[in-house]
Amino acid sequence: MSTVKRPGAGERLMFIDLLKAVGSQLIVLHHLAFYGPMSDWTHRLAPDLVTWFSQDARMAVQVFLVVAGFLAARSLAPDGVLRSASPLGQVGQRYVRTALPYIASLLVAMLCTELARRWMAHDSISAPPGLWQFISHALLLHTLLDVDSLSAGVWYVAIDFQLYVLLLGLLWLARRQHAAGTWAQALVVVVVAASLLHFNRESDWDSWALYFFGAYGLGALTWWATHSDEAWRSGRWLLGALAAMTLLALAIDFRARIALALAVSLALACSQRQGWLLTWPRSRAVAYLSRISYAVFLLNFPIALVVNALFTRFGSADAGVQTLGVLLAWLACNVAGALFHHAVEQPLGRIGRQREPALAGATLTAR
Repeated sequence: MSTVKRPGAGERLMFIDLLKAVGSQLIVLHHLAFYGPMSDWTHRLAPDLVTWFSQDARMAVQVFLVVAGFLAARSLAPDGVLRSASPLGQVGQRYVRTALPYIASLLVAMLCTELARRWMAHDSISAPPGLWQFISHALLLHTLLDVDSLSAGVWYVAIDFQLYVLLLGLLWLARRQHAAGTWAQALVVVVVAASLLHFNRESDWDSWALYFFGAYGLGALTWWATHSDEAWRSGRWLLGALAAMTLLALAIDFRARIALALAVSLALACSQRQGWLLTWPRSRAVAYLSRISYAVFLLNFPIALVVNALFTRFGSADAGVQTLGVLLAWLACNVAGALFHHAVEQPLGRIGRQREPALAGATLTAR
């Protein structure tokens, strides 16, 4: 096999752009199908399609989990050894970069909810928020404290932050040992196994990082196994062992979401080893949708809620008209996300950016 080009700092990973772009659109369509009255009308025209978006498209979250782990490993410890001399500072920086645009989006969500409340009554409209509810969201503690969500999907932001901190903690523990890279991989493998074989099978754990670390850790281990020819000499056996362990977990308790996570991790491994991680697909549209994916993710529910309210209040009770509303809501979510990305997310993101050039470890929630 030819030598694999190692991605440089700031270099876009085109295959990951594709995964993020498609995944973010699936989440938008899932929310449009699952929430709001317009989709009830659309269901009459295309019941199977709406049902699939409502029930199955949400598994795109697994794509983001694997990609986030892959990129976190690339950014924090590209060779398996933690680079940062200040893990706590790294956590604070991650919080700033993730939470500032997220908090701004919560303010937009609260405004949109109040607008929607004027035009329709529906169970997708949350009760007026209290101060503690907002603070718990801002601190990314709302899932742990079982606080009612201010917007659909924001649980993922809190979980992504937990996963990042957990991986960082494992890397910090490993750095204190001889052969830190090997220790780091071993610790991550142990926690992945615990997640796949136990925690991910218990829904009571779905507010904690351990529930999701199986997919996230698969992504991290895939990076370490494939990022260079030297790593691949031993990494191919690691990847095979991970696949076998995941298949065992699926044989014990089949979960489609875990099967998808394994498929994504293997696709990333292939893209890394074959070289098309960096080169395919060459599409400006895909790259742009990837760049705005976090903003679209943050804003899609409140924007869709307002469009639902407008079509409920002023649109006719007709399946065609309401389906047009769904399509307009999809477009509005992307336009609003693009505007938010340029006007809010990018300026706020500069506050938490490192002074030195950083690896392009962009996940759904960090650029």
